Amino acid sequence: MKAIILAGGKGTRLYPVTLETPKPLLTVQKRPIISHLIDGFLKYQVDEFIILINKDHIADFEKWKKDFAFSLNVKFVVENKPLGTFGCLYQIKNNVGNEPFFVSNGDELKGFDLRKMTDFHKERGGVATLALVEVPNPSSYGVVVCDTKNKVCEFLEKPQNPPSNYISSGLYLLEPEVFDFYLYKEPVFSMVEKDLFPKLALENKLYGCKFQGQWFDCGTFERWEKAIKEWSGNDNLIC
Repeated sequence: MKAIILAGGKGTRLYPVTLETPKPLLTVQKRPIISHLIDGFLKYQVDEFIILINKDHIADFEKWKKDFAFSLNVKFVVENKPLGTFGCLYQIKNNVGNEPFFVSNGDELKGFDLRKMTDFHKERGGVATLALVEVPNPSSYGVVVCDTKNKVCEFLEKPQNPPSNYISSGLYLLEPEVFDFYLYKEPVFSMVEKDLFPKLALENKLYGCKFQGQWFDCGTFERWEKAIKEWSGNDNLIC
């Protein structure tokens, strides 16, 4: 299977550190965040990677590949302008193929059972499955409300009064059919959180698979520090 890793953001909340180093290449326990992420995919035979990067970070990621991923099937696709999480996927739709594919943010640590997620996705027959985690501060994320059959009823991006503590973990399993929901004829800025998932939820084609494994968002200094102190590695984190 393929995994697409979104690594083109600027990481402004971690300035000035990310002025020098792209956020996915920051280290947790002396290893780049994106390397931990790829370790988790490889464990479940996901071994083909497309990494979307910022045009200003090409040299940084080429060095990372040489140092950490020289033997892996890794392809970089450069975003010459910000396209958002849906626009950048549309940019590479011809590279996806006809099978389901994973998409993940590149700045998070996840200890999830991807085999469980794949089975869940096949059984439900939806267009997209979100990996969900329960957090104490859901208003900072995309909040997901599911019915008793795990069908997503609502996808609310950073609501002030969240109706659930379950959020999207930034890991998705998508069918190529998602591109049928893209409203434009060329890549423009658009977001899966606002321009895809709410539409899929309205059409009963979006599901949420709940996990209890470790999950760390490294997007602020406080959260990055917590990840450094508490991340245990993928081996011990199967749901």
